[in-house]
Order: sequence, then structure tokens, then C-alpha cells
Amino acid sequence: MARTVAIGEQDFAKLIEQDYFYIDKTAFIKEWWENGDTVTLITRPRRFGKTLTMRMAEQFFSVKYAGREDLFENLKIWKEEKYRKLQGTYPVIFLSFADVKESDYSQTRKKICSTVKELYQQYLFLLDGDLLSESEKRDFQSISSDMEDYEASGSIKALCRYISRYYKKKVIILLDEYDTPMQEAYINGFWDELISFIRGMFNSTFKTNPYLERAVMTGITRISRESIFSDLNNLEVVTTTSLKYAGCFGFAEEEVSAALDEFGLSKNMQVVKDWYDGFTFGDRSDLYNPWSILNYLDKNQLSAYWANTSSNGLAGRLIQRGSKELKADFERLLRGDVLTKEIDEQTAYDQLDYDEQAVWGLLLAGGYLKVRKLQPYMSEFGEWKEEYLLELTNFEVKVMFRNMIRKWFAGDSSGYNDFIKALLADDLRAMNAYMNKIAMRTFSYFDTGKNPSEEEPERFYHGFVLGLMVELADRYVLTSNRESGFGRYDVMLEPRRAGADGMLLEFKVQDADEEKDLQDTAKRALEQIEQRRYEEMLVEKGVPKERIRKYGFAFCGKKVLILRC
Repeated sequence: MARTVAIGEQDFAKLIEQDYFYIDKTAFIKEWWENGDTVTLITRPRRFGKTLTMRMAEQFFSVKYAGREDLFENLKIWKEEKYRKLQGTYPVIFLSFADVKESDYSQTRKKICSTVKELYQQYLFLLDGDLLSESEKRDFQSISSDMEDYEASGSIKALCRYISRYYKKKVIILLDEYDTPMQEAYINGFWDELISFIRGMFNSTFKTNPYLERAVMTGITRISRESIFSDLNNLEVVTTTSLKYAGCFGFAEEEVSAALDEFGLSKNMQVVKDWYDGFTFGDRSDLYNPWSILNYLDKNQLSAYWANTSSNGLAGRLIQRGSKELKADFERLLRGDVLTKEIDEQTAYDQLDYDEQAVWGLLLAGGYLKVRKLQPYMSEFGEWKEEYLLELTNFEVKVMFRNMIRKWFAGDSSGYNDFIKALLADDLRAMNAYMNKIAMRTFSYFDTGKNPSEEEPERFYHGFVLGLMVELADRYVLTSNRESGFGRYDVMLEPRRAGADGMLLEFKVQDADEEKDLQDTAKRALEQIEQRRYEEMLVEKGVPKERIRKYGFAFCGKKVLILRC
């Protein structure tokens, strides 16, 4: 009989005690301990078992779980006699920043301090007797949500000193979801304030802490060393491209196959693979998203479970507000193409608004992209660098982004759909009416704040192109910014069915010095299509010239005029 799938349960002990469905990942304990790294940062996408793994490590090492052999005796780690002797022998501090999602600095700081205060409450017994001096007891009792910065920065180090003195052993620290507050700080505009606070706390806790045995931090992103880790020269960073712990997170194909057998679903292996396979960590490929697999086992129904567990707001924001080049690259990803990018896996949040290498790095860390191949090369300056061959991770991710793009136009979905109908019907009057309505309501959605859409409508129309691609993918192969003839067209729609019209769309912003009105601008767009012979690629693909429609789009502020030839 198949075990019960406990959706969302992250308490390792409860999973084992209740015999809930669990895939054995205790090999992480051995690999981590034998690596011997003092401070380890492991980044993995959300819902990949980071919290469960940290709880498992806590309950294996912590003196609070001494004598709980029953939790591990049927798992891989218990086959190693050396590790049987390690179980329950260390004081362990476990804390999580997963719930630190406040919208301003003062509340974020208070929430972090409250988390530390709650940690102290677990050790009130240290105040009994004379283990601590009177001044140490006063310091212990002064820990609060409103403590001063100097108290907060040294608070975890001080607790390690007290605990180490009590147990006569150094302390293991496990910090889960370390980067959640930093993501919120970037989104809500208080990055610089928070980073200064976090840097001081991390330096005291992980570098100048003589009571630290070892530590693990987990998160989605690798925050740049310059931001918060500049003082940590003892940090081992493990990203999705690192070889360490490659098989410790996510479900391997053989594990998924065994799970489907247990639930009588083995006949569905291929469709499950199509939807949820594709994550790559280090040298391990064909890894599956655990959250989606667990939900599929529980419900026996295909759905974008992982994609729907959060708003994916940051990923959507970066694509919406990205340059036309970024949107064109993303369009290629949705078509199934592979991008070649040089990226930095250190996420510098303060660079995301202007450095697209940082954007691609964050999308990779978040699990939206996977690395097909790393290509080393020698730069012109004699430096070894690496290019990343990137593609969308799997079908579930593609579904998520398609739905996200549709929502960009959700406020005017009827008008957007009406525009597509008018485009297919070649109804120029209706196209103009609907396009102006869409532009008026949607331009501001793609406004970065630095480059208003009234001044740079390319940000809007490349988002619009992505929307067209989603809606017309079954009828057309849609491409943009590709070479044809003697230049680069803006948008080309190649019909998938013989006999249908092909289309070329060219976008122009009015140049007040050269064009007196939008009519002149739209004509200039059409002249460019003709002069640069953009139709050649469609002709080569078998579309007759007489079946190729050419549209010139002219923009001035939020006004649009479309002409056709």
C-alpha cells in the first residue's frame, strides 16, 4: 500500500514517525561532514527540500535528539557506524528567515531581531545557576525585537558562547532561507540599509565566532560577496552548477520511477518526465522538482504545482521591465531555443535594474533556466571565462511563463484578444482602435520608473510581442529582431499552415524633427520593410509574396497608428 503524501510537511521527525512518503536524502549528512567546510552556503530553487534537509541535519546532530536512533535506523546514514556515534552529540542552533517578508527596513530589522529573541527563549534554562555571569545574564535578557544594532550583530555569537559553555562543545549553526529578507529589500527599495545590518550580523556569527563548529546556510540565490560576505573568507559556496551535493536536493529519475511504481502510476512516467524533469545540479541531470512530484503523487493530476506556489513576482518584474533585447531573448527561450550567455552566479540585487548578466543569473538560480552546457573560452585579455548555454527548465516552467505573460494584459484582456482577432482578419481599422486602447492601459505596466514607456515604447511592444507569441503559438512561428534581407525586422509571423498569410510588423517612434505626424512615421516603418527586403525569409520558407502582409506601427507617447501595405 502506498504511503501517505504529507503535502508541505517539513518536519523530518514527523515524516519518519508517521511513515509518510519520504525519499532518503540522509547521504547529505555524510557528504557535508566529510567535506569539513566551516561555513557552507547552498543555493537551490524554492520547494527543493532545503528546509527539510536542514531539519534532518538538525535532528541528526542535535543533543536535543540524542537517543532518537529510530528516526534514522532504516535510512542510508545508519549503515555507517561512524555516523551512528555522531547522532545527537552536538548543540545545534536552527533559525530561519523564511518569514521575514516585510515591506520596509524598520519592520524587517524588527522581524530578524524577533527571530533571534525566539531563539534565545529556547535556552532560558541557561539563566539558572551560575553558568553565566551577572553581566551575561543582563545581556541575555536584553535581547529583544528593538535591541541596538551592536547587540543584534553579536547576539548569535553570544548565544553560541553560552551554549558551548553549557555543553562543553562547539555549536553547529543552520540558517535556512538566508536571502528572503534581501529579496524583499530589493523589491521594496531598502537594500542598502538592510545589507549594512546583515553584514555585521553575518561577520560576527560566521567569521569571528570561536564557538562555531560548522555552519550551513541555504537560500535561492548567492548574494554577491561584496554585498554581505566580504568579510567571510571561510565560506564555501555551492550553487546549482557546483559538483558538491549535486544529488542531495531534488528527485533523481530512478527515485521518481520508484515512487510512481509505489502509487501505481508507472505508466505515466513519460508525461511526468516531460512536465517536471530537467533540473541540472553540478554533474547530475534529469532531476525532478520534488514539490510537483509530491503533488502529482497525491492528486494523480498534471498541473504547474511548483510554478503556482508563489507569485514569481521578481522573475516577472525583471522580464517585464527588461530591455527589448532581454525580451527578444526570452521570446527565443519560449520557442525552445538555447541562449548563450556569460553570467555571474553571484546575484547583485543592486545591479538587476541595469545588468542583464545579473538577471540571467537570478533566473538560473531560481530554477527557471537550466544549463545545457558550460563552455570555457579565453577572452581577448587572456582570461579564462565561461559561457552558459541556457534553456527553459521544463514544460511546467514554460506553462508558468505563458500564464505570466497573459496576465500582463489581464486588465484589458478583451481588447487584447480583439486585437489578435483583428490582426488575423486583417481589419486595419479595428487593429488601430484596439491597439490604442491596449497601449493607453498597458504602457505604464512596462515602465521601469527610469525610462518611462511614453519615451521608450520598445519596452512595451516587445512585451506585446511575447503576448502575441503566447496567443498565436499554435498558428504561427513568431520571431523578432532577426536578420532577413538587409537588416533586422521587428516581428515576423511565419504561418504553420500552408495557405495562411505571413506577416511582418515594424515599430517606429515618431521623430519630431523628421516627421510631422504619425502618418509619416508609419510610412517610414513600411518603407524600411520594403527597402531592407524583410520578406525574403518568409519567401524562402515558402510563403508567396502576395500572401505576406506588412504593417508599420508608429508610436508617439501613448498614441499608436498602424498602416499596411
